[in-house]
Amino acid sequence: MLKAKILFVGPCESGKTVLANFLTESSDITEYNPTQGVRILEFENPHVTSNDKSAGCEFELWDCGGDPKFESCWPALMKDSHGVVVVFNADIPGHLKEIEMWYSCFVQQQFLQDTQCLLIAHHKPGSGSDKGNLALAPPLNKLKLVHSNLEDDPEDIRMEFIKYLRSIINSVSESRDREEMSIIT
Repeated sequence: MLKAKILFVGPCESGKTVLANFLTESSDITEYNPTQGVRILEFENPHVTSNDKSAGCEFELWDCGGDPKFESCWPALMKDSHGVVVVFNADIPGHLKEIEMWYSCFVQQQFLQDTQCLLIAHHKPGSGSDKGNLALAPPLNKLKLVHSNLEDDPEDIRMEFIKYLRSIINSVSESRDREEMSIIT
């Protein structure tokens, strides 16, 4: 059984917990309550299998609190992660600048590939925001960017997340295969 650890990171009030619950089919949260430190959601997705098809896949989604007061915990959260999803509220202009720091800390410092990162521009229900082009600074403009609005198009974000999980599992599977080959040779 393949296992993958995915981090959900981003600024406070960006929608990480709501998205995490939706994408893992966990409970709904009706009122805002900031995540304290981290929340770990374990799940399987029947639409995601490894390359060898016989092995199932388990995921740990680490919903990380966006408050900088938890920065001392970040190295422990990052340990052994396979992917990072940076979530931001597309309707808060300051979040565009802030996600550069999240990318730097959680993706670049771990030497993850850009394919292991997904940017989600989350639009809260009733925000009425357009999904036009966002002015993302390099290197963020090279990342896969997905808009989410759980009120208007919930299945779009679910399908994009499944694609992302498949790419992560393929990466984990290939890494495991390389490791096994290095032991054999």
